[in-house]
Amino acid sequence: MARKRVILELGSGNDLHGGDYTKAALRAVQDALHHSSLMMIRSLGIDAKTQMFVDVTIGVQQPERVDTEAVRTSLPYGIVTVKARKGGLDVADPERGDNAVVAVAAVAVRLELP
Repeated sequence: MARKRVILELGSGNDLHGGDYTKAALRAVQDALHHSSLMMIRSLGIDAKTQMFVDVTIGVQQPERVDTEAVRTSLPYGIVTVKARKGGLDVADPERGDNAVVAVAAVAVRLELP
């Protein structure tokens, strides 16, 4: 059986003060999750903890500053993988020496289907 994508949700999140890329990433993932209901998983009798594969891609300007393990453990179900990539947006505030971070998240759910 092949793993086929059955759900793709997108979200965005930010950290307006402090430049915390992980906080922005976590908010983006939560935004994506709040757009979705996994009724299909239950209806098919799939064990969401062991038979659902979740691929998370985070886009931020400094991907190396995202704690991907913190993002991974924030998802309640599935076998989760997280990748951080260049993307998102940084908005500098030179007067305060502060940086607003905007992250985007793509959360894909795959199931083993014939």
